[in-house]
Amino acid sequence: MEIEDLLNADSILLDFKASSKKHVIQTLARKMATKTGLDDRLVFEKLLERERLGSTGVGKGVAIPHARVAGVDTITGMFAKLSSPVDFQSVDDRPVDLVFMLLAPEEAGADHLKALARVSRLLRDEKTCAKLRGTSDASALYAMLVGPVGAAA
Repeated sequence: MEIEDLLNADSILLDFKASSKKHVIQTLARKMATKTGLDDRLVFEKLLERERLGSTGVGKGVAIPHARVAGVDTITGMFAKLSSPVDFQSVDDRPVDLVFMLLAPEEAGADHLKALARVSRLLRDEKTCAKLRGTSDASALYAMLVGPVGAAA
């Protein structure tokens, strides 16, 4: 599974403004619901349900909120570069400024885990994250995520 299987150019949010973890999840849930044709409250509740199991703030300023949701046809993602970091109760207690949200069909067990692993490998690389943070153009961000940097992770 490649990053380009999860994202399209319209799935990149640059200079995303949010005041809290809940605000990030709520706003991205609304955008993902619009993208997938789902009810935004359902998406938000599923993401919060997953978040209650443990923070999806994986460290180094990165969060990967995710959930399996009835009605999702295929694993789909959205990437947001926050204008200001927010507290995400991350494993390293660092605030988050890069968020890659994933929604998967309820029955997508192994594929969901493969997508999470793929995104995690990509965003675990500090050089990649530094490049993403240093970019102020959405199309350049998309190219970085799906291009050679994203493909190598």
